[in-house]
Amino acid sequence: MVTITSDTGLAAEIAGLTNRVYADAEAGLWKDGAARTSEAEVKTLIKAGQIAVEHRNKVIGAVRVQQLNDTTGEFGMLVAAPEARGTGVGRDLVAFAEQWARDNDLSHMQLELLVPQTWKHPVKEFLRDWYTRIGYRVVRTGDLADDYPALVPKLACPCDFLVFHKELVPGA
Repeated sequence: MVTITSDTGLAAEIAGLTNRVYADAEAGLWKDGAARTSEAEVKTLIKAGQIAVEHRNKVIGAVRVQQLNDTTGEFGMLVAAPEARGTGVGRDLVAFAEQWARDNDLSHMQLELLVPQTWKHPVKEFLRDWYTRIGYRVVRTGDLADDYPALVPKLACPCDFLVFHKELVPGA
């Protein structure tokens, strides 16, 4: 079951899983030592009601959800434990995020995907294809220097981020 939790005691476990998954999924994009998140950041997100987890005796997946404006929600920090891949955890977390947006009267969902500019990253290509298959479309290519300038010095290579949107069908 996927739930938004107020249990900040899970923050270390969620941050650890997120950093472990992203270290593999974004290998080559970041300089050595760069972490995707921290326990403190995850605690803040939990307190804000922005973290949902899939928990089966331990956290096996997580996603961040937030409202961007009057019509659009966003999900990010989507992770599934390597041992749980292929079991539908990612699909269930995306479905949860989309339903969360519908429940909050939002008609669109957004996600961002960091991609290298000069080479094809296999995980990023897989994710781009998967998001497209489940109905997401690229609406723009962002410039990290404009949108997330603090991240640029941590990059190991030049990157863009693809901004995807999906129109959410009510009751789907």
